[in-house]
Amino acid sequence: MKALAIDTSNLVMGVAVIDGKTIIGEYITNLNKNHSIRLMPAISELMEELGVKPNQLDRIIVAHGPGSYTGVRIGVTVAKTLAWTLNIPIVGVSSLEVLARNGQLFNGVVSPLFDARRGQVYTGLYAMRGESFQAIQEDRIIMLKDWLEELKQQKEKVLFLGNDVMLHMATIKKILQDQAVIASPSLFNPRPSELAIIGVEKEPQEVHSFVPNYIRLAEAEAKWLAAQSALEKEKEETNLSKQSTK
Repeated sequence: MKALAIDTSNLVMGVAVIDGKTIIGEYITNLNKNHSIRLMPAISELMEELGVKPNQLDRIIVAHGPGSYTGVRIGVTVAKTLAWTLNIPIVGVSSLEVLARNGQLFNGVVSPLFDARRGQVYTGLYAMRGESFQAIQEDRIIMLKDWLEELKQQKEKVLFLGNDVMLHMATIKKILQDQAVIASPSLFNPRPSELAIIGVEKEPQEVHSFVPNYIRLAEAEAKWLAAQSALEKEKEETNLSKQSTK
């Protein structure tokens, strides 16, 4: 099976091509540049270098969030377009799971971390259980301090992964002290090759119904829904007022 893996869910942009269990090519950058402009040229260049044609692909794999709303949308949109055009399956993988895989050999639990602003983080908890590296707590958005207090009760070493870890280093160390292990910066970038390895093992999804996993609504969407709810409530109150005066 040949598959193309795409990750633009955060600042890191990654593309990989896998053939069976062999990663035959990988492209990764960690730059503050527009993914929408750079993604398709990166895919084209990598596949041309590898001598893989689009009609040879059997599956599209994409990191479907959480992360940057814009970044997640770009990756998912391109992945869905390619899967639909080539008439091949699409597979979505948690962006946090991809990052967590960088710590799969750690003797303890792994907390991948993306900053979500206002003291919040996107995170989850992963560990080796038996012969399988898996999620032992589901991905979520949570106040960092609350998350650290939960981890403190685990009494296991916790490996923190991700470029945003450095933003929260002081808080992590203050609460967890020696229980916290900060990974090497070389492990901070989610690898598209790991995304590809995870994705070939998962069941494909229906292309048209495939959606990103934001975990929470974008702020603008949340405000719009709140405004709509308030408007509906105002209308109901006005109607009730009119009926009571008749």
